[in-house]
Amino acid sequence: MSLEVKIPAVGESVTSGMISAWLKNDGDTVSKGDALLTLETDKVSTEITADCGGVLRIKAATGAEVKIGEVVAIIEDAAAAPAQPAQKRTAKKSVPASESAPVPAVSVSLSAAAAVANESPAIAIENTAPASDGRSTRRKLSPLRRKIAAQLVMAQHTAAILTTFNEADMSAVMALRKELGEDFQKQHGIKLGFMSFFIKAVVVALKAVPQINARLEGDELVQNHFYDIGVAVGTERGLVVPVVRGADAKTFPELERDLAGFATRAREGKITTDDLSGGVFTLSNGGIYGSLLSTPILNPPQSGILGMHKIQERAVVVNGQIVARPMMYLALSYDHRVVDGKEAVTFLVKVKEGIEQPSRLLLGV
Repeated sequence: MSLEVKIPAVGESVTSGMISAWLKNDGDTVSKGDALLTLETDKVSTEITADCGGVLRIKAATGAEVKIGEVVAIIEDAAAAPAQPAQKRTAKKSVPASESAPVPAVSVSLSAAAAVANESPAIAIENTAPASDGRSTRRKLSPLRRKIAAQLVMAQHTAAILTTFNEADMSAVMALRKELGEDFQKQHGIKLGFMSFFIKAVVVALKAVPQINARLEGDELVQNHFYDIGVAVGTERGLVVPVVRGADAKTFPELERDLAGFATRAREGKITTDDLSGGVFTLSNGGIYGSLLSTPILNPPQSGILGMHKIQERAVVVNGQIVARPMMYLALSYDHRVVDGKEAVTFLVKVKEGIEQPSRLLLGV
């Protein structure tokens, strides 16, 4: 008796995906629950596991575009399966995958994970390999990269994006982390980072300037009254923006746990579509890569995104004296169809005030 391995439904709008890696070889004996392949869609990557034990017979190649419901392999009864010649089995390192939310299926079960964490074998298929003439290499875009490209172009074409800048003195936040960081970690089991301060500062600013917490839908303006903040996370497969839910009601330890969880799941490829949906505003920290200044692109349909940058000591004037302070440039890109310049500047000033006076964020004043 054999069982077909089919591509399961992985989201309402997803009709196809790409096999980014086979995690087992053709002819391998597999057990129930073994990871068979990683399916990459334009949302997240999903690891498909075996629903029974037996001998794997692969029907679709690594890199192949497959539709929902398509049979990509058969698991044969191990006792009945004929032996496979060794020369037909070829090992090859897996290709990094990208995204999609787990949904139960008849022939397979899902656990959202990514092939990037594995050095697993995959069948070798010549017609899907990158083509190279020695001077350049041509490879097919992954579904995630195609989605990212489409989103960026769409944002530029459909919104009137403008960017305004300010800078924040990071002295107070850095001093607070130095003073209380060790106790914070001992008590809560997690480090106190910078991002939680910025999330809290953004929430305060959104409450002060609610126009930025709004979006256009056709000829209607939708005003949000909740504070689900997206935090851009770079992975080997591309940029993802998991969303911190109810950031206004969360404590600093809760925010740090959320952020640490997102970072871990992003590295392991376990980000789901639920993690990525519904944000009202986005934070993007290019400073961790050394960026000094940038103009971030909106994350549609949101009307604002804050770019954080490298902390760098610079000469500034404080109380008439030139002193060296750890400064960070801040960049707010916004949709000028929804947000006026005065509102954008006011918002950015509120963020700056929150970062420079973090005790206000801690006390909620």
